[in-house]
Amino acid sequence: MTSVLRHRYGRALCAGALSVALLSGGTAGAYAAGSKPSPTPSKSAAMASITLTANKTSVKAGDTVKFTGRTTGLKINSPLVLQREKNGKWVPLKATGKVKQGSSYAILATLKTAGTEKLRVSSGTMNGKVHSPTVTVKVS
Repeated sequence: MTSVLRHRYGRALCAGALSVALLSGGTAGAYAAGSKPSPTPSKSAAMASITLTANKTSVKAGDTVKFTGRTTGLKINSPLVLQREKNGKWVPLKATGKVKQGSSYAILATLKTAGTEKLRVSSGTMNGKVHSPTVTVKVS
């Protein structure tokens, strides 16, 4: 009878130890996964983008050019500004627009200075961190 009791206690002890090991292993994994929270994605400059197309790439001085494109990650009615590169810096022009329903926009600009203009559209709400690729327009 003693041997039967020893086997029962042995089995119970072994089953209990195994259960504790399994539970603590799962808890340790959950604790390790929960101890370093991963950053949740938010709408940031990295997630936003702007495309740009000019309806004319060669114009006469004083002609109007229509710049159009689409945005992602920007809210409707977010301000946009057309910029030109001058001496290695981006300078805002008076031409502005807003993101419309469907994430599109259109900006009209009259180019007066003869030469090659490098232009881009920048978001007014992302501190200039979100901008379109550059478009070149030749003004004669």
